[in-house]
Amino acid sequence: MANKLDHLSVAILAVDGFEQAELEQPRKALQEAGARTAIISAKPGKVQGMNHDAKADAFDVDRTFDQADPGDYDAVLLPGGVVNADAIRMQEGARRFVRSMEEAGKPLAVICHGPWLLVSAGLAKGRTLTSWPSLQDDLRNAGATWKDQEVVIDGNWVSSRKPDDIPAFNRAVIDLLARGAAVAPGRAAPG
Repeated sequence: MANKLDHLSVAILAVDGFEQAELEQPRKALQEAGARTAIISAKPGKVQGMNHDAKADAFDVDRTFDQADPGDYDAVLLPGGVVNADAIRMQEGARRFVRSMEEAGKPLAVICHGPWLLVSAGLAKGRTLTSWPSLQDDLRNAGATWKDQEVVIDGNWVSSRKPDDIPAFNRAVIDLLARGAAVAPGRAAPG
């Protein structure tokens, strides 16, 4: 798998309280496939990961929402975690970032509670995705179709439900990126 994605740069949007496995494991898989990753957050310094409700590791922030230019990235990864997802959706810089990525047709990879940001950014209407089951009403109310599946691919979006789904999520994300998935929103990915 090495070097499949050596020309790509992936933005990882997270604030304190993200589910560590949902950031760390996809990030590692992306890097092993050759992609560069950058953690983008609301403030400089570090962001605090969680293992469910217990503090885990802190990760260095590469850029803040104000500093990061979506044009510098080929895709975006949105890890979940209830605290992270509820807080990041209130960040105008994060909403602006994902809107810009979607307008450009760039891939969005989202897991667990991460879709809350897409709802708050006004991007969920007409899309099909999965999430942690408790978000299904929020997604449906925002005009999305929700499915209870390990991985759902809808055009340039890849979504997954929970940490147990990470291996399948990682494979789907890397496959989508490797196939050059910058497609028009709401359309099938190439291949």
